[in-house]
Amino acid sequence: MSSRIEQLIDEIEEYVDSCKYQPLSNTKIIVNKEEIDELLRELRMKTPDEIKRYQKIISNKEAILNDARSKAEALINEATMHTNELINEHEIMQQAYAQANEVVTLASHQAQEILDNATIEANNIRSAVMQYADEMLANLENLIAQTANMTTAHYESFVNNLNSYAEIVRVNRAELNPQEEDDLLKEGGGEAGAESLNLDLLK
Repeated sequence: MSSRIEQLIDEIEEYVDSCKYQPLSNTKIIVNKEEIDELLRELRMKTPDEIKRYQKIISNKEAILNDARSKAEALINEATMHTNELINEHEIMQQAYAQANEVVTLASHQAQEILDNATIEANNIRSAVMQYADEMLANLENLIAQTANMTTAHYESFVNNLNSYAEIVRVNRAELNPQEEDDLLKEGGGEAGAESLNLDLLK
């Protein structure tokens, strides 16, 4: 599942790797502010579209369940019609009822199996998409932190852009899985993480 965000991450990594080291340093590099700003600007524009795409995939869970419900209802309706036919066709009512109940029971089991399988499939799709989106955003968050630590271009606007984008990433991850928001705050996310990033850049 490739995306423009992954391509941009690769481009930023390649750009950082291609930057020259600052004189008398083997850890600090010199970056072109316009080039890195352009890459980050496109990254910021693409992220909402990617999140919407993942949310659309997740919403397909409801479509899968609705389709399963429709199939189950159709199966039960067909079984009911067959039951009525059996009652009308057989002279012995007890035998007709016995056969009808057996058909309805079988249809109900099959309908439940369809719903169970559809629910499992939908949950698997949702889990896979959530995991992929979270991994992608985590890689993006790490890349931003690494870029901020390595750059020596101490421009206030560049620092503000990075801090703002890191907050957008954190909020997007929290929207994807609200239960993890508290965990992110405990691990040093939020405003404390942004202040730490700002201090590292100004060293």
